[in-house]
This record gives sequence, structure tokens and C-alpha cells, in this order.
Amino acid sequence: MERVVLVGNPNVGKSLIFQHLTGKYATVSNYPGTTVDITVAKLKGSNKTLIDTPGMYSLVAITEEERVAKKILLEGADIVVHVVDAKNLKRMLPFTIQLIEAGFNTILVLNAIDEAEKLGMEIDSKLLSERLGIPVVKTIATQKMGIDELKKAIFNYRSDKKEIIKLNSMDEKLESITRLLDQDYPISKKMIALLILLGDKDTLEMVRGEKNYQKIVEIAKDSNSYEIFRKIQECSDRLLDGVIAEKEVAVGWKGRISELSLNPIVSIPMTVLSLYILYLFAGVFGAQFLVELIESSFERYINQPLNMMLNQYIPNYWIRELIGGDYGIITLGLRYAIAIIFPIVTTFFIAFSVLEDSGFLPRMASLLNSTFKKVGLSGRAVIPLLLGLGCGTMATIVTRTLETKKERIIATLLLAVGIPCSAQMGVMMGIAPDFRALMIWITVISLTLIFTATLASRAIEGEDIVFFMEIPPLRMPNFRNIIFKTVTRLEWYFKEVMPIFILISVFIWIGRITGVFDLLVNALAVPSTLIGLPSQAGLILLYGFFRRDYGAAGLYDLVNKGIFSYNQVIVAMVTLTLFVPCIAQFSVMCKERGLKSGIGIFIISLTVAFAVGYLTNLALGW
Repeated sequence: MERVVLVGNPNVGKSLIFQHLTGKYATVSNYPGTTVDITVAKLKGSNKTLIDTPGMYSLVAITEEERVAKKILLEGADIVVHVVDAKNLKRMLPFTIQLIEAGFNTILVLNAIDEAEKLGMEIDSKLLSERLGIPVVKTIATQKMGIDELKKAIFNYRSDKKEIIKLNSMDEKLESITRLLDQDYPISKKMIALLILLGDKDTLEMVRGEKNYQKIVEIAKDSNSYEIFRKIQECSDRLLDGVIAEKEVAVGWKGRISELSLNPIVSIPMTVLSLYILYLFAGVFGAQFLVELIESSFERYINQPLNMMLNQYIPNYWIRELIGGDYGIITLGLRYAIAIIFPIVTTFFIAFSVLEDSGFLPRMASLLNSTFKKVGLSGRAVIPLLLGLGCGTMATIVTRTLETKKERIIATLLLAVGIPCSAQMGVMMGIAPDFRALMIWITVISLTLIFTATLASRAIEGEDIVFFMEIPPLRMPNFRNIIFKTVTRLEWYFKEVMPIFILISVFIWIGRITGVFDLLVNALAVPSTLIGLPSQAGLILLYGFFRRDYGAAGLYDLVNKGIFSYNQVIVAMVTLTLFVPCIAQFSVMCKERGLKSGIGIFIISLTVAFAVGYLTNLALGW
């Protein structure tokens, strides 16, 4: 089956074009060995496979997403559709040139051509097509315009491939390396040589088996990648000479709002308001209202009748407990997956898609980038961290939107260590004896998060944050695209996350049969007494591991019984908040970051919780 691969920068309309070309039936899965999503579907009206790749800026891959996109290209592409934002054609054309030089059958798509025209740009796509030797198609994906022309270009592909890149002073090195390459590669040898001169480590690794490998390394060692990129840009500029005509146009009210949104005086309150609305929609409406509604219905119409039926027809206690009871596959596993997490991720995915499509997410990330960078994060991290206040499990899933592995680990660590979910936070506010106690709790948790992030940014090795994001104009989100993105992401949730919840129920069941459950309660009672809490706190902490608000609810119950003193309540609030993530979050954490990282973060959370709880107890005793 022929493979058509869709590539391009983030936020250029690839996903909407993918939707128009394929319809709603798509398969979303992780690229093998990574947590990077790729979307695959059949091209409508053909037997061709269309693959939507993560955003990439060049064949010189920097982020994990770009490496995955590049691997997909190298695995074989019969046709490559390069989608660019027409307004930024000058900056994006160098990637088109790289694709052509690599030998791919390339189609250039000038998307959002209407926005370019509103800015006074007129692009002669026919002239550009002649110069590049490939089809060039204008589209307005939000209005489904140009999609039929794009389909025709794919189905009847024709090209007149040309050599475009001329490096002059570097041509000798380029030719030398090209001649030394004996093996066969999925892209042209000239492009392989060019990527080596550009310092692309993956490509250098690819040619390691060459008998002249050392000679190749020797030739490439003094190459100037900046100079090569500059030459490619000059090639691009020459190709566009006479292709783009620009004229002065009056800036409309949308343009003025878009410009204002880049001004910090306006963008800061807009960001705060957007985050607040996001929190209200996903954290309050989704995590509280919908969860309460669905969970109570689940309890009334599924759990209660199921438990009655099990008691009536299943005599064996442990078989009943595997299915029902407090921790059964249906009463706990499915209830968590359907009644609790599903409404939260659905509302979040809707809100996130609106932020993406409106063009506000890139602005928000750009605004907060300098602050977050001090603790090893980029501005994008604001989304998962904020959503952690609604549900840590969902927020951990969302960390996959961050660019680098290091950044994803730091964000996952912060979510695990000290960001309370909305249910837990609500109970904590109800438990606090007075406002002073609440302020102490907030201060201790905030300082712990800052300290943890600062330490982690220095301790965790990995790529430096490369924050490069397109700032598109503000747009009215497309309803169909919002639904498509949400459904696609939910499909992934049901396929990959829901089975985890079932597995958790089975583990708990085994723990109860084998007595491990009781051992854990007794084990947790020891450090609890060391930080000044009653031994009953061990049970609360274990409940907190199964579900954070279970632990908080248990603490609420003990506080009402008068078992805790004033200081013990504060110490318990701090310790329980910093205690390990709930089992659902822990499972997703292991899945997203790997078992080793998941266990490492778990141990750090455990250590931080008791250490800070101990220090808080000491400080309050002075």
C-alpha cells in the first residue's frame, strides 16, 4: 500500500487537512519505543495510507517529535505533502527544498492562503511550482478549500525534479562525502552528505557502517552548519524572487486584537483569564460537576446492583471482590476510567483544542516561557501543571505535549510531588483549622515545588529546552476540527489508558489476598509516627495512594473525630499532599516516562513527603 506522509511545522493546519483527506476514521498510536503520537488513516477514495507526523522544522532533528517524524520519512514515503503557513512561506520553504533534495516526491501546500492575502501577500503558485519542479497547491483548510486540488495532486503525482541547493564554497566537501557513501539509503546521498555537514548526529550514526566512515568524519569536522543553513535560505530567497508580491493593506480589528495579544500588558490578563476559564471548564465543570454526576450514577445503577447480584449468586468472597466490592475490576477499575477520568480528559481535550486552534496556546506558552525556563521548563508546561489541579493522571498524560524528554520528566515529577488534585484540594480547604493553617500549607507546598523543580532542572540530564513556536494570528476555532481532535485523543485514551485501570484493580485484589495490603498499612504507620502523626495516618496514606481524595476524606474523618491536634492537622495536610501520586497517576506515569523513571519519581515523592512533613512538624513545634 502506498504511503503518503504529511509533514510540516506545528500549527500550520496539518491535522485539519488530514481530517479532510481521510474522514473521521483514524488510528492514533505511539511510535514504537516513544510516547510520540502518530495518526494513520486510509486516504479517502484510494488504497493509500496517509500518515500525519509530529511537527518538524527541518530534516536536522532536534526534538523527539522531529526524530520520530524523520524516522517515518526514512521508513519510506511514496509522496510527501509538506504543509506550510502561506504567510510564512519565506521561512518554511527551506524545509521544502530539503525534502526535494532528499529525493522525496513532494507536494507543497500553501495553507491559510486567505490570511496571507489579508496581509497583502499574493503568491504566484504556478511560478513557484515551475521553479521547484513539484506541485504547489493553495488551501484554506478551515473552509475545506483546495482539498480537491490537493487530492488530484496526490492521485496524479507529477514532478520535474531539479537540483536546487548550491553551496559554492561547501560544494567540494559535499561532493567528497557523497562519493564516499557506498551503501544504499532511503534518501539521496547528497542529502545524507548535507545532513552530515549540518552536524546531524542521527545521520552520522546511520552511515557508521561505511568503510570510509572515518574519512567522512574527518571531512565533516570543520563544516559550518550556520553557513550551510544560510546558503539554503539564499536558495530559497532566489526561488521566491518574483513569486511573492506584497502590498500595503489596512489592519482590521482582528489584526489589531491579534497584535495586542502579543503585548504583555494585554496578554498577561488574557493568559490569566484563559487559564481560569480552562480550569473552570476542565477542573470544575469536568473534574467536579460531571464527575459527581457520572460517578453517582455509576454507583447507583452499576455498582449497587452488581454488588447485590454478586452477593446473591457468587458464594466465594474473593471472586466477588475481584469483580465488585470496594476495589473490584468494575466497581473501582471501570468506575475510575469511565466515571472519573473520562469526563475530565474529555473536557480538557475540548478546551485544549480550542486553545490550540484559536492561536492562543502559542501566545500563552511564549509569555510564560522566560519564567518557567528558570526551573527547566518551557511556557508550554503551564497547561499540564494547571490541569494537575483538576486531575494529576490526566495532567501526566498531557505532559506528552512538552518538547523535550527532560521537560516531560520535570513536569511529571512536579505533578507527582506536590500539585494536589481538585478533590484533594477541596478537602484540604475543609480540613484546615483556620486561615493561618491554610496559608502555612500553601507556603510549604509552593516552596517545595520551587525547590524540587530547581533541583531537578540541574540534576536531570538531557536536551536543553529549545522553545521555538509559531505565533499564528488569533482565529475562530473550527468546530469540526475541535470535535475531530477530541475524538481522536479520546480514542487513544480508551485504547491505552483504560486497560491500566483494570490492571490496578487486579493488583489491589492480589495485595488483599496475600496480605500485602495490611503489611503496607503497618509499614506506613512507622514513618507517620516519626513525623508526629498518630499511627492511624498509615491507613490514610495508603488510601491516598489508591486515590488522593480517598486519603483526604479519611483524614477529614479522623480530624472530625478529634484524633489530630492543630499542628498534626497541618503536618498531615502537607504530608498527604506531597505523598506519592495515586495509583492511577503512578501507572500512567510509568507508561509515559518508563518504569525506571516512574519508580524513581515515586521514591522521590515518598522521601519528599516525609522529609517535608518532618521539617514542618519541627518548625511548628518551635
